[in-house]
Amino acid sequence: MKIDKRIKSVFKGLIALFVLAISYNILGWLGILLAIVAGIGFMLYQAYDYPVHTVEFEKDKFPEVKTEQDLDNVTHQLIGEMSLDEKIDQMYGETVDRMANLGINHLLFHRLPHFYVAGNERLNIPRFAFSDGPRGVKSNLERTRGDKKGVTSFPISMARGASFDLEMESRIYEVIAKEMRASGVNFTGTPTVNLLRHPAWGRAQEVYSEDPWLMGEMGLKATLSLQKHNVMSCVKHFALNSIENSRFVVDVEVDERTLREVYLPHFEKIIKDGDVASVMTAYNKVNGVYCGNHKELITDILRDEWGFKGFVVNDFIYGTHDAVESINAGLNVEMPFQKHYKHSTIKQAIADGEFTEKRIDELVFDTLKMQLKYGLAQDPIEYPDSIIATPDSIALTKEAAEKGMVLLKNSEVKNSDVDGSSAQQVLPFSKASGQTVAVIGRLADVKNTGDEGSSGTVEPYVITPYQGIAAYNEKLGNNVVLDTASDLNASKELATNADQIVVVVGYTHVEEGEFLLASEKANKSAYAGKRIGKKAKGGDRESLKLMPEDEALIQAVAKTNKNLVVVYVGGSGIDMSAWNDDVPAILFSWYSGMEGGNALANILYGDVNPSGKLPFSIAKQESDYPYFTPYTAKITYGYYHGYTLFDKKDIEPAYPFGFGLSYTNYDYSDLTIENSTLSENDSLKVTVTVTNSGDVSGDEIIQLYIGFANSAVDRPVKLLRGFDRISLAAGESKVVELEVAAKDMAWYNPEAKAWQVEHMEHEVYVGSSSAKKDLLTANFAIK
Repeated sequence: MKIDKRIKSVFKGLIALFVLAISYNILGWLGILLAIVAGIGFMLYQAYDYPVHTVEFEKDKFPEVKTEQDLDNVTHQLIGEMSLDEKIDQMYGETVDRMANLGINHLLFHRLPHFYVAGNERLNIPRFAFSDGPRGVKSNLERTRGDKKGVTSFPISMARGASFDLEMESRIYEVIAKEMRASGVNFTGTPTVNLLRHPAWGRAQEVYSEDPWLMGEMGLKATLSLQKHNVMSCVKHFALNSIENSRFVVDVEVDERTLREVYLPHFEKIIKDGDVASVMTAYNKVNGVYCGNHKELITDILRDEWGFKGFVVNDFIYGTHDAVESINAGLNVEMPFQKHYKHSTIKQAIADGEFTEKRIDELVFDTLKMQLKYGLAQDPIEYPDSIIATPDSIALTKEAAEKGMVLLKNSEVKNSDVDGSSAQQVLPFSKASGQTVAVIGRLADVKNTGDEGSSGTVEPYVITPYQGIAAYNEKLGNNVVLDTASDLNASKELATNADQIVVVVGYTHVEEGEFLLASEKANKSAYAGKRIGKKAKGGDRESLKLMPEDEALIQAVAKTNKNLVVVYVGGSGIDMSAWNDDVPAILFSWYSGMEGGNALANILYGDVNPSGKLPFSIAKQESDYPYFTPYTAKITYGYYHGYTLFDKKDIEPAYPFGFGLSYTNYDYSDLTIENSTLSENDSLKVTVTVTNSGDVSGDEIIQLYIGFANSAVDRPVKLLRGFDRISLAAGESKVVELEVAAKDMAWYNPEAKAWQVEHMEHEVYVGSSSAKKDLLTANFAIK
């Protein structure tokens, strides 16, 4: 719906009707009707014209803060000046009446207001403003600053995980941070670092990988860039949130080793190395306790073991269940509104001896100190409206799309099939003029950037696959034909006669994404172990196969023309078993952001050499993955998933973790260990020579894994513990240095309650993917 200033006049007219009814004492059904209509109008007007608060501190009203002790002193002083009611005001987002505004704006006006938290006008403490942002600011700029019509929309996090590019992720979050500040935001629910345990998880697109190491490295870069610009980062969802439809009730059972070694290390890295300002708890239970009430997670591990100094918030609306339990567990702020943290409830709990006012002081201290730390800090730059969606940031989103696309298959075709030349691979396509290019599929010309829940963005424009390919071929003098595949016979005929065929398949926010429908029916589905009623938008996928119409399209056109590529749009792995062997080329383009179509064309025609690698494994059959269902009240998360599971069970995947093809070839040689015997305090240092043996330049991602074949306890065959991304010209060689600390090879001993480094001989694997055939091997010992 397009909303402009004229709607204000409508709202004001409805209010006038109400006043008129009262003034003239209009009674009966007409008066009631006018009152109802006017009341609705007033509510809509209030929602449309919601207030925008400044988050800026008046710094001259606060003492200068130079040290940590200064910050502590100011925080304690302010709390000391607050009444108990004022302290409680720091412990929730909005009052409950604001939630109607949220619903109206989101459902009717297609925008999401900022969520404002805490603040105290008497003490000159502004509120702070929350927005999500895994792929760009979740913001309505029309009601914040200026008249910009959208923000920079980046490819999804999973696509950026596929790039293995830490430096680029830093630059991406610099842009997101700047656009947040320009939008009036200084607190954000990102990065999302829940592990991809199973590819059907609906929210997979918001995370980076199935692997904790890659997840932690990428999430750390995100946090550091955000907080560089004084945006408080809130890492989420703590913890074990890898099912979507049942997330509000599911109890995840996990043993101590699995929790510590698989599901928490990436959180720990971001919290310790990133000094993250905030942590968001998950909706689900862990071993019978809701995460928002989980003292072991929030206090024992997060604060006491890891030394976390920031504040903890619940996942919105349904993430708190009991004020007393949450306060005693260490939950600082209830978001996004005051549901359980009510003044009367907290005061009664103090009177009943459930906790003391000192406990409230402690929780408020954590939140207020972080707000002061970032609010009083010097900004590195200014943040005008003009900083949003600049040419440089738009160029970066195209770069990210290009670096993240993964070429999975690229068959050779004989000379009679392509251009009359000698045998060559399908991609890159020929740039000859006078060709007919067919772009086929129901998603070929759809603006499809991914989930429209908390990670959704509003961007100035989106380049679809068809638009990008058409614009590219216009320069070549080629005819590009769009076919939405509504008639398979017509699609088959088009593919037979075209020179180049791009088949676009995959999903949209309707098939996968955040599950927003928290309802009794949804929870009943979890308890029943099956879906009740129609499938809602978003959520987990019930099948790993493509939509039936997509599979039918592929099977119809697959063998019509060998100069064909299937382009997959989506957030995670799929079951390709029904058509993988029949198509000559497969490219994972993901939800690739506002410049995705242009990036796709650059990949298809060789202007950019594909360099992305799978951030997860793809199984040959769905039964090879861990057990998963969207509808469950209880599930056990095991020690193995992804490539560690396939390695352990000796299951050959369809495509291994870390795999991705290029238009050139890379050779690995001379794996050398600089120090073959280590102590627990040392680091393993290795070098390897990587050579571009092809005839085009490109980027290669070097991966290092540590092996545990000699372990006295059950451990993975190998674990990713390092990677690097390098650029190589044709014929160029580089010596790559990689380093891993011995402490990062430790296992968690639940009996000793401690991490332990095994004194034994380890393996080190270095290569282009996690597959054995792609890895060089050497040995070293820790003594």
